[in-house]
Amino acid sequence: MAENRASADGTGYGEGVPCWVDAQLPDVAAGQRFYGELFGWTFHDRPDVHGGSVWAHHKGRPVAALAHKTDGRMPTVWTVYFATPDIEGLADRIWAAGGQVVTAPMPVAELGTSALVTDPEGAVFGLWEPGGHAGFGVRHEPGTFAWAELYARDTEAANTFYGGLFHDALFGPEAHPDFGRAPVSDVFPAEMPPHFLVHFGVEDCEAALGTVGRLGGRVQAPPFETSYGKVAVVTDNQGASFALLERSER
Repeated sequence: MAENRASADGTGYGEGVPCWVDAQLPDVAAGQRFYGELFGWTFHDRPDVHGGSVWAHHKGRPVAALAHKTDGRMPTVWTVYFATPDIEGLADRIWAAGGQVVTAPMPVAELGTSALVTDPEGAVFGLWEPGGHAGFGVRHEPGTFAWAELYARDTEAANTFYGGLFHDALFGPEAHPDFGRAPVSDVFPAEMPPHFLVHFGVEDCEAALGTVGRLGGRVQAPPFETSYGKVAVVTDNQGASFALLERSER
């Protein structure tokens, strides 16, 4: 697996840095119960965001959003958003590089502007141009965002595509990215479509797996070792996939 680590102080994120995650769920209240117990999150209603959602907080700082899935044909999924100072320009660059724009840039109240796009293999990710909301208030702690892994069919092509979009964040001299690329077949069946997998930090992966099972989730991939820690892939009790990451000692 390609390793990319990141650090940020929570005050702002450069272009190409994962800055936010959200989950589209059939039942937001059930999601609050599941993630609240698993990660110790508290929740705050945000009726101004996309027709209503809740923001998850960890120790008083925002870490994620849960939103109601309004179209049953859409997947129940976690989405990672990458920061940009120019969302229109970045969407144009994605299109020119062979990706697609799924949802054109649109304002989200006074918080910023979002868009959904895909890479050339069809993996979906989000873009975020901040206004009043820069993104994560904290990350890289247990119960918060820890990593984004792209499972791709062609990792070299992925490096070329994302390296062209986010070169400084991924490969620049000051880069400490937390965005890796790996072949789909490393963890999933070969027929699995390319996709991003959001990782949340935990202190004890095995203990967290026990909580996932007790809350009605299931294990997709049992714990395996990576260069950045022990990872297990799970789904919540509504089918949204994510990963648990127990960091290695550094």
